[in-house]
Amino acid sequence: MTFRRTASASILTTAATRGGFLLRALAVTGCLGPGLMSPQAAFAERRMAVIPTQTIYPGEIVDAKRLEEVEVTNPALTGDYATATGQVVGKVTSRTLLQGRVILVSSLREPYAVERGKAVRIVFTNGALTITAGGAPLENAAVGDLIRVRNTDSGIIVSGTVMEDGTIHVVAK
Repeated sequence: MTFRRTASASILTTAATRGGFLLRALAVTGCLGPGLMSPQAAFAERRMAVIPTQTIYPGEIVDAKRLEEVEVTNPALTGDYATATGQVVGKVTSRTLLQGRVILVSSLREPYAVERGKAVRIVFTNGALTITAGGAPLENAAVGDLIRVRNTDSGIIVSGTVMEDGTIHVVAK
């Protein structure tokens, strides 16, 4: 197992206030190094990972109630796994996330702001001049992506940046 569910910090704090018996016992047996004698220091070195509490399939949006933060106990566990729930919530999975396994950041993406073939508004602005037209994106894209879009009136294909409101802003060549 590469992680464990965390115990509350109050257990070690309570032990420390009752004479520190537990901490002294762990230090004597070699379970705690000399620099980890305080309860705060014991929790300072923890590495955390985010795991799903149930299987999440590709294309689903990840929500917080399906996640759990756990302590990493395997020192060999490396990579770009998520260490906080905030890194994962609201993202869309690009592969199946199995229950109890760490979530790789590379298996997540931002949700699409525009989808291929669905109607969008194309906006061109040059100073005081603003031109808008209907368009159809030729690919799926998230906010900030540069994509190609077909003007539905003229059939001309232009490139533009996807904005938060779902419009595509085209720049002059």
